[in-house]
Amino acid sequence: VQLQASGGGLVQPGGSLKLSCAASGRIYSSAVMAWFRQAPGKEREFVALTRWSRDSTDYADSVKGRFTISRDSAKNTVYLQMSTLKPEDTAVYYCARGIQWARQTDAYNYWGQGTQVTVSS
Repeated sequence: VQLQASGGGLVQPGGSLKLSCAASGRIYSSAVMAWFRQAPGKEREFVALTRWSRDSTDYADSVKGRFTISRDSAKNTVYLQMSTLKPEDTAVYYCARGIQWARQTDAYNYWGQGTQVTVSS
């Protein structure tokens, strides 16, 4: 399985951005897809996750109400719609695949290459 993240860029505070994570290969219904982010000098942190076969979702408190994770099974793609962006959302965003419903990075064994999101005026 390979994951390809895209959609990052420069956006002003209060703006929106939609990230995509395209997966190659078969994704089993039990898979968990997640987004993490890593700001300079900080550890990688959990952002959001969803189960491939259900609408179950989980969000970090810092993004709840502003970010939405979704997936399109026909396109083998997971999305992260980000709204009301803040400068503190600036980071490299990574998508990941695992089998556990977990927020820890070590629960995920497949990672995309990351896409830079910069929120600045």
